[in-house]
Amino acid sequence: MSAETKFQPQNLSTVALPCRMTYEEFLNCPDIESPAEWVGGEVILMTPLGTQHQRLVGFLYMILNSFLEAHPVGEVFFSPIQMKTGPDLAGREPDLVFISSERAGQLKEKFLDGPADLAVEIISPESRRRDRVEKFSEYERGGVREYWLIDPLQNKVDFYALNASGKYEPISVGDDQVMRSRVLDGFWIKVDWLWQQPLPRRMEIVKQWETA
Repeated sequence: MSAETKFQPQNLSTVALPCRMTYEEFLNCPDIESPAEWVGGEVILMTPLGTQHQRLVGFLYMILNSFLEAHPVGEVFFSPIQMKTGPDLAGREPDLVFISSERAGQLKEKFLDGPADLAVEIISPESRRRDRVEKFSEYERGGVREYWLIDPLQNKVDFYALNASGKYEPISVGDDQVMRSRVLDGFWIKVDWLWQQPLPRRMEIVKQWETA
């Protein structure tokens, strides 16, 4: 996610909201525009997303959705989607989430009441600590089974999966630069795809999957 600023009610031209609110109040407040997150009773507003950020989100949504069309084991959503992984944890807005059919009951009208199977964050300079430290800890504690961190400024990716002890361990990328998901059985991605300009087309990727 992008840079954060604490919610300032004086910036609203309609309703003056309290500086602190419950998560339910946050979900039902019409004057809070996404992207925004709820952390410890405070609303955190995010700055607008950059074009490269949006391209990567669109690309990852496209290939994940293409895989799920052939393997209907759940759904993928892109921001804005609220995820509350636990009662004492923040309400976050990942860039992308995959929710398996087994966890479909967690999907409510306005938020995901529990952990996604997979969460993806595209890192910006302002979000590096939040994504790598705060969300890493929260998603681990909350039970997000797989977490992808993609840093387009450094051309760096990190993939993690929960182990038997409930702790994140890295998912190794082979010499062929292929990452194979532990949550989506049969899904794989070439890291080099993320840095191509322009990004690969859907049919190019589907063809590679079919001929692998």
